[in-house]
Amino acid sequence: MTMKDSTSITINATKAQIEEFKESVLWNDITRELDFWLEGFAREQDSIVDNASSDNPSTASVLLHLGDINGRKKAVSYFKQILDIFLEILEEKNNDTRRDQT
Repeated sequence: MTMKDSTSITINATKAQIEEFKESVLWNDITRELDFWLEGFAREQDSIVDNASSDNPSTASVLLHLGDINGRKKAVSYFKQILDIFLEILEEKNNDTRRDQT
């Protein structure tokens, strides 16, 4: 994410709150669940070839399915990093505030 993208994002939590949540049992539960989702997506992706022999899907259908799985994997991976992204945004905004003061 570039600074231009992050300027429109409002983070109401403090850096300390985000860091504390990142170490929490709840966040660990959430990321563990997301890891299960990623495993399920991988199993689904692996089954495409096995199912192709019996289902005989079109090339376009297979490519769309692969793209769909890829998009879901990217979204989950992004969400798993969301706290780090929030911290980066707060740091960028803090640095911008310092620059504006000089």
